[in-house]
Amino acid sequence: MTSVSPGSPRPSRAVRGPDVATIDDIPQLNEVFAEAFTERYRKDGMAGVRVPPLSQAIWRYAIEDAGDGALCWRDGTGRIIAFNMVHQSGSEGWMGPLCVSPGHQGSGLGKIMVQTGMQWLRQRAASVIGLETMPRTMENIGFYSNLGFVPGHLTVTLTLDATSSDVTPQLLSRCASQQKPAVMEACLALTTQVMPGYDFTREIELTDRHAIGDTLILGPLEAPHGFALCHSAPLVEGRTRDELRVLKLVVSRQAHLPPLIGALTDLARRTGTRRVAIRLQGDYTEAYRTLIALGARVRWTDLRMSVFGWSELPPAEGMVLSNWEI
Repeated sequence: MTSVSPGSPRPSRAVRGPDVATIDDIPQLNEVFAEAFTERYRKDGMAGVRVPPLSQAIWRYAIEDAGDGALCWRDGTGRIIAFNMVHQSGSEGWMGPLCVSPGHQGSGLGKIMVQTGMQWLRQRAASVIGLETMPRTMENIGFYSNLGFVPGHLTVTLTLDATSSDVTPQLLSRCASQQKPAVMEACLALTTQVMPGYDFTREIELTDRHAIGDTLILGPLEAPHGFALCHSAPLVEGRTRDELRVLKLVVSRQAHLPPLIGALTDLARRTGTRRVAIRLQGDYTEAYRTLIALGARVRWTDLRMSVFGWSELPPAEGMVLSNWEI
């Protein structure tokens, strides 16, 4: 999720950064987030949309997942006016959320902020550098294009209703503490088999430690056919659990997708959520057809953009869904 505006190459001298954001900065990050994206919707003709702040738990996950890539910029008083959460999962790198407060847009800060994130990932040998933006926002697409990004496929958010199953899903949270490292290692081995270089271990560990979701395992724990990392914690503070959001999904063969989806819809029911939300990258056309046949409904679209020369390539077999959002 991105909200920046093009401008001159030099920001105000009063701006300093980047600093590394911490959990103590969450209130200020939330203020910038809500203001910037509310303004973005207003510019897109949706003046009645008010973007609410994200929950503390989701921000904590985003900041810890980014680590030293949780970049923020401050004004002369020390208040945060812009941020870019830069994430790396092995060789995969992406940015989000990132935004500049409305009062500082058009100053060139957005350009510096994105270029800093790109440099951060290049220095860490990422082979993929990407982000997602709203496909109707031509201003943003042009802005990123001028920084070397090229458009890829749409990411289509699909939802399926929660259902019941006679088979109890296998979950990382139900494993003994001494067993969890081996299960996470098995998930890494599967990911490496399908998409060499990718590594979702940190996201799996953080989700388990903060109890904001779970990792569902398909097949033997020691050698799974697939897994799905999902969050059930509400995105917005004070809201109820509406969706089980799939952040990462890996299967060794696409034939394993239907049983994994069945386990996810059952997990949605068990966690008190009404539906499963899956963000499907558009280059998986057969998987898209499979989900539609299973009753999935299209809810939203985002445009996936990558730096030219640092674009993702689909695996020869199997599939990897990696959500470039929190």
